[in-house]
Amino acid sequence: MSSFDLRGHGIHVTNIHRNLAPSMLYEEAIRTEAGTTLSDKGALIAYSGEKTGRSPRDKRVVRQESNEADVWWGPVNYPLDEMSFAINRERAIDYLNTRDTLYVVDAFAGWDPAYRIKVRVICARPYHALFMNNMLIRASAEDLANFDEPDLVLYNAGGFPANRFTTGMTSKTSVDLNLESGEVVILGTEYAGEMKKAVFTYMNYKMPKEGILSMHCSATADIESNSSSVLFGLSGTGKTTLSADPSRRLIGDDEHCWTADGVFNIEGGCYAKAIYLTREAEPQIFDALRFGAVLENVVYDQGDHHVDFGDTSITENTRGAYPIDFIDNALIPCVASHPTDVIFLTCDAFGVLPPVSRLTPAQAEYHFISGYTAKVAGTEMGVTEPEATFSPCFGGPFLVWHPAKYAELLSQKLAESGANAWLINTGWSGGGYGVGKRIKLAFTRSMLSAIYSGELAKAPTATDPVFQLQYVTECPNVPSEILSPKSTWPDSAAYDEAAKRLGLLFQENFRKYADAIRAEVVAAGPSV
Repeated sequence: MSSFDLRGHGIHVTNIHRNLAPSMLYEEAIRTEAGTTLSDKGALIAYSGEKTGRSPRDKRVVRQESNEADVWWGPVNYPLDEMSFAINRERAIDYLNTRDTLYVVDAFAGWDPAYRIKVRVICARPYHALFMNNMLIRASAEDLANFDEPDLVLYNAGGFPANRFTTGMTSKTSVDLNLESGEVVILGTEYAGEMKKAVFTYMNYKMPKEGILSMHCSATADIESNSSSVLFGLSGTGKTTLSADPSRRLIGDDEHCWTADGVFNIEGGCYAKAIYLTREAEPQIFDALRFGAVLENVVYDQGDHHVDFGDTSITENTRGAYPIDFIDNALIPCVASHPTDVIFLTCDAFGVLPPVSRLTPAQAEYHFISGYTAKVAGTEMGVTEPEATFSPCFGGPFLVWHPAKYAELLSQKLAESGANAWLINTGWSGGGYGVGKRIKLAFTRSMLSAIYSGELAKAPTATDPVFQLQYVTECPNVPSEILSPKSTWPDSAAYDEAAKRLGLLFQENFRKYADAIRAEVVAAGPSV
């Protein structure tokens, strides 16, 4: 509807569209946003401008007496004083007041009615409104009539820069979160993912206060029992791909909470990487990028609007955002019972971690806090050595509390539910990057199937001498020779050297957290 009143937020624009239908947002986007168009499958193709990814170094959290002792201050949560936040908020509102038309999305975060929050997004681009219409849980007409005051308000003024001379600013980009007032201000970036992750960061603060574990993970449910499994993993490990499993119900691909009753999805949609996407490899995701979905920063053929998912000339971080019910086997509402299995995914480019290992509770906490994966270094200067990446709780940029808080909650949930914990390597085997080969996706899927069926919990194991992992030595439909990593290397001495090097990197990383972690958890890491 038009003429929605935002004067309570300091906004006096009269032409305000609230919760427009996707078809109407399409019309608005194509009419008002240069370059915006449709793909040959009907998805809205939009461009985020200069920023094609998140700006974690420009994220700020307002430091207040109410949160001083709670927030994990430092590189993840840079503090911002209340006056600087007020200046940025005023700057955003002034910019929004110069627009002829604004778009409002009133919706929810959290599928469990006991814990969901009301979110209001105020933005100047219809592409941003459609994105958040997809990523939040859509409100019914009755919900909107009784929406009242939101719990969290996002002022997206990304088309206007921050003032670099404002105290606490280091660039023209700033994403500021006020935990006390429940407000987010975005300046200097039009990358839509900042909105989604701002909501997640807010939930990462609120939920642990209530004894609920907020998690950066995907989740699926058994079709018959409704018991769930959760998959943690950093970008490129297969978290979204492996959650798109037609033999299970999809709860969600990215953000969840674990309560005393079970697991619920925070979001109403999925945000999948689109780079090198093919229907053969990922049919569910490919088919979901149709009318109603948003494709960000992709290249397409000007003649027939066919998207070239392999073209990285704009960015490698091409993305698709679509409602979760675009996935045929999605579980709606996105709520399930307690997990039977907690799975950590890592893409180990060093090629030394076993393909699948069962973790003790202490090891689960250790690897959760570590949040390890490895990426191949850039090749601008011919460098092809793997680079270890550690992100605490597999979601470091979105944490608010110290990682120990989330790890403690994970330990409690594992103990209460009796869930098994696993570490799966989706990376290299037979040598590191450039020597070995990537473990086949089909093998990883077979490991997951055996975990879900309970077969792997009874499988024989052996102990890795460096990482102290109990790795599985037999798994249906997986060649036994690849399950023992050292045996796949042609040079066992080279394996020992690589394993020791990675073990030392684990130890070095964990020193940052060790003073707040129980001794038994510290001891559960590599022995080098």
